[in-house]
Amino acid sequence: MRNPLKLRKNKSFDYSPRYYKGEGNPYKIEHKLDKFRSTAHSTRGLKNKLTSAVDDLQTEGDKNLKLRFWIIVAVLVLLFLFIIDFDLSIFLNP
Repeated sequence: MRNPLKLRKNKSFDYSPRYYKGEGNPYKIEHKLDKFRSTAHSTRGLKNKLTSAVDDLQTEGDKNLKLRFWIIVAVLVLLFLFIIDFDLSIFLNP
């Protein structure tokens, strides 16, 4: 009897073309940057997903990312306030 919570794995066939002279499977579709992505490899199970999420949190990316993010947010907020014609003089002392 099958477990209704587990997904069935697809069948894989080991077919090699007759006139192909090369290494690996020519029909395997893979992006050339998949080996550098942490989300490209499927991790099954709750424990594996949690450990990969913790690993992603511990790795540091671009050091200026937070600063760049907040500058972009500030510019967009000021642009929005300019478009709706918001009066910024209420924040200044008379």
